[in-house]
Amino acid sequence: MKQSINILISGGGTGGHIYPAIAIANELKLRYPEAKFLFVGAKDKMEMQKVPQAGYQIKGLWISGIQRKLTLKNALFPFKLISSLYKSNAIINKFKPTVVIGTGGFASGPTLLMASLRRIPTLIQEQNSYPGITNKLLGKKVEKICVAYDNLERFFPEDKIVKTGNPVRQDLLVIHTKVAEAKTFFKLKKNKTTVLVLGGSLGARRVNQLIEEQLPFFKNQEVQLIWQCGKLYVDEYKKYNAADDVQVHSFLNRMDLAYAAADIIISRAGAGSVSELCIVGKPTIFIPSPNVAEDHQTKNAKAIADKHGAIVVKESELDTFSIVFEALLKDKGRQQSLSQNIKALALPNATSYIVNEVEKLLEK
Repeated sequence: MKQSINILISGGGTGGHIYPAIAIANELKLRYPEAKFLFVGAKDKMEMQKVPQAGYQIKGLWISGIQRKLTLKNALFPFKLISSLYKSNAIINKFKPTVVIGTGGFASGPTLLMASLRRIPTLIQEQNSYPGITNKLLGKKVEKICVAYDNLERFFPEDKIVKTGNPVRQDLLVIHTKVAEAKTFFKLKKNKTTVLVLGGSLGARRVNQLIEEQLPFFKNQEVQLIWQCGKLYVDEYKKYNAADDVQVHSFLNRMDLAYAAADIIISRAGAGSVSELCIVGKPTIFIPSPNVAEDHQTKNAKAIADKHGAIVVKESELDTFSIVFEALLKDKGRQQSLSQNIKALALPNATSYIVNEVEKLLEK
């Protein structure tokens, strides 16, 4: 290597921004073993734990998003932004990055903005079908934008866009070989349909409430549940572990086995989840969260449903859930069709494609 390569990566707030950032770093580390890495995240967010657990150093900024209602946090936002811009600049001065990568989240805005003003090569990875305001603003400044969906030239300069897909866990690529292991791991009954419920790493209140309401219905349908309720809700729902054919988990450490065990999946529609479910290729009912910026989960889910790859049930329509679920459960042809169509949308080599784009910036 002719000169040292310093790679600065910023992203976080949720697992959907953190895990792609770590996946990109891991692939870059394979290609450039001598490179130095530094992450920038938001103080008090989950990246401050997850990134060091993955073996990387991280610096925290005092930054958060703007709340939808009038709160003291909004009054503090200008001060947080100025503080974060100043600290981002100081980090860049000291670390001297060769390239800067953003995967979304509060901290990536100040970091990528300061890097672009310094004319350091920059790239953002947009996971959603509808970008948030930070990436829309950054799109005018950065050199390359890696996306997972079509038609994003509405938001970004077309000549900067490369469709790569979203990074996913590599162990998901071979789940079809793990079905027997998965059923043993979760102690499942082999003659029953397994339904996997996913509400994200923290959990989803309305999804959990729905599943609780529908437990008698699921029992009548003779299905077994793997219910990931999230760490915020596990104390409320762990009592149902005593019920027949119901397993409640705060978090699933073996997602590959959970996906392998599932016959039908009920899930939120965060970008990372949608990309994983395309790889997994199981019949899926999306219940998008309406409480996210730009309602991007609904748009993510609709992008799959429009290609007949999934069913979408909005929170406002959950009174129809049992009808929709029972119809899917009894229609094996529909299950097979959904599986084939969602799998056709998978981009399993996304991490490699994104890092190819980073390499082009490094060669410059």
